[in-house]
Amino acid sequence: MKKTLNICLAAGLLLTLSIGTVSTANAESKAKTYKNCSALNKDYKGGVAISSSTKNVGGKTKHKPYVSKELYNANKKSDRDKDGIACEK
Repeated sequence: MKKTLNICLAAGLLLTLSIGTVSTANAESKAKTYKNCSALNKDYKGGVAISSSTKNVGGKTKHKPYVSKELYNANKKSDRDKDGIACEK
């Protein structure tokens, strides 16, 4: 009885871990890639920052950037000054 219970618990744990890994992989692939900054700024007026502690090196901006590491990485090509904020306005 104990052996069967241990096998069931181990199988449940492995199943839970594998489902968590799959959902994490899907979350990373859902970040939208925008064609240019005009398209990105329609959804995110202040651009997209890699982290909340990222500082803009280009000076003052009108809007606060949205913070998302996945979204920033998908649109890294749009960060012209390489300060960690893509398409800042």
